[in-house]
Amino acid sequence: MSLGQELAGRTALVTGAGRGIGEAVVHALAGRGAHVLATDLAAEGIAALEKSYDGLVTARTLDVTDPTAVEDVVAEAERSLGPLDIAVNVAGILSGSAVADLSDEEWAATFAVNTHGVFHVSRSVSRRMTERGSGSIVTVASNAAGVPRTNMAAYAASKAAAVMFTKCLGLEVAPRGVRCNTVSPGSTLTDMQRGMWTAGDEEASARRVLEGDPATYRTGIPLGRMADPSDIADAVAFLVSDRARHITMHDLYVDGGATLRA
Repeated sequence: MSLGQELAGRTALVTGAGRGIGEAVVHALAGRGAHVLATDLAAEGIAALEKSYDGLVTARTLDVTDPTAVEDVVAEAERSLGPLDIAVNVAGILSGSAVADLSDEEWAATFAVNTHGVFHVSRSVSRRMTERGSGSIVTVASNAAGVPRTNMAAYAASKAAAVMFTKCLGLEVAPRGVRCNTVSPGSTLTDMQRGMWTAGDEEASARRVLEGDPATYRTGIPLGRMADPSDIADAVAFLVSDRARHITMHDLYVDGGATLRA
């Protein structure tokens, strides 16, 4: 079977699907033949995806911080679309504050989406996957989960928690035929990345990402380019495919070598 149809007949749930990496993941999975339930808190982006794929993408609004809403959407999906074979946790938010300036509300909101959301979705789908004896869950984390970053404590900590949660879940469900992996991107050209750049100085901001910034103890990117969302999506598509059938509890860094795999 060609890679173009390697996921034909499978059903996938993607969170944070309205833009950026989540949108690219929908394209990657649907482009390989999967029926994708594209979810996001904002309706506009996922509605456009549904229109662009004739019957292959179904859009549903979803707040991953609400466990009841997650359970309802998963249950509805299994009734109307069929058993979920794949789940990809992409929904995430970024806090860019130094710890001294970080409010309780900002900390809690970051964990509510980046960590609790992963828990809610993964718990719901894994319960069903283990009953069937198959399935694949991928959490999109960040290389910041493994390397300290200034002004990113909440984000990095929430992503580190999501990585370890996904590995622990993977250990629990492996005997039941369910695989759990994480993909950890580095700097990727998304709205989230651009939101960290200095307004009016985007070119210099991008250059600091590529070349490194000693003032913030940040290494550059050895490959000399930032990732496109499709680079991350292709890694996800590989991990949910049968080509990765013997891979579980793995954290795949897709960062152009930026962390020097520290």
